[in-house]
Amino acid sequence: MRDDNKFHREKRYVEVDVRFTPDGKIRLLAINYDKSHIYGIDRVLAVRRGTSRLGGKGQCFTCMICEQKRNLWLEQGKWFVEAYCSVPESRVS
Repeated sequence: MRDDNKFHREKRYVEVDVRFTPDGKIRLLAINYDKSHIYGIDRVLAVRRGTSRLGGKGQCFTCMICEQKRNLWLEQGKWFVEAYCSVPESRVS
């Protein structure tokens, strides 16, 4: 179980490999999280317009990635995920 006092969420901008179908739809292939972590997108479960809890509006792609459900956002031409990041011990209260 995740100890929420030691983690916070942030918008993490990522590179996304996409393919456009002949009818103009976006097919998501992979997320390049950083130089050493590239994750294939198994499938897209839903696409909707919305607002991220971390701020920003855009298209939300709910995806299965490594058997986990994750939201991938397209906001003004940039892609981001809602990432969990560790908080340094000095900031944990």
